[in-house]
Amino acid sequence: MTVWLIKPETDIRDGENVIRSRIGLESICDPIAESDDVFEIFKARGTASDVIIADECQFFTSEQIDGCRRIVDECDLPVLCFGLRTDFLTHTFKGSHRLFEIADSITEIKTICECGKKAIVNARIDGEGRVLTEGGQILIGGNDSYVAMCHSCWVNAIKAQKKNEEK
Repeated sequence: MTVWLIKPETDIRDGENVIRSRIGLESICDPIAESDDVFEIFKARGTASDVIIADECQFFTSEQIDGCRRIVDECDLPVLCFGLRTDFLTHTFKGSHRLFEIADSITEIKTICECGKKAIVNARIDGEGRVLTEGGQILIGGNDSYVAMCHSCWVNAIKAQKKNEEK
């Protein structure tokens, strides 16, 4: 199959035009700028594709997600989007939010917290192992700065930190 690989231009951790999986597979992709129209770029490419894979789609704009939907509807082509649901403060990313509204199906890849429960929080951790509760929504290249946690462990870690600060 011919695959068109895309990712948001903001994701530069593996290179401007590289997608890399957690197991080390990598490929060249087309970076999509925030102002780009995904549907128009697809139509202008002039290269046939059997499928589109969009990585880090949480960083796409709502309009870009709509462009992916147009490709599915008008070109009868599957678009597979991969990304996070929420940020380190449990707030939905714009691209993810729009995907939840218009995707044909959503499959969750489950992660387990250290305690054994389902992890739903991508906790941002500083160099001292503290859970961060402030900062910008996007931190590119910070793979080692995140820990998957269940909600109760995340809340308890924040409470424990505040208690320690009060001492």
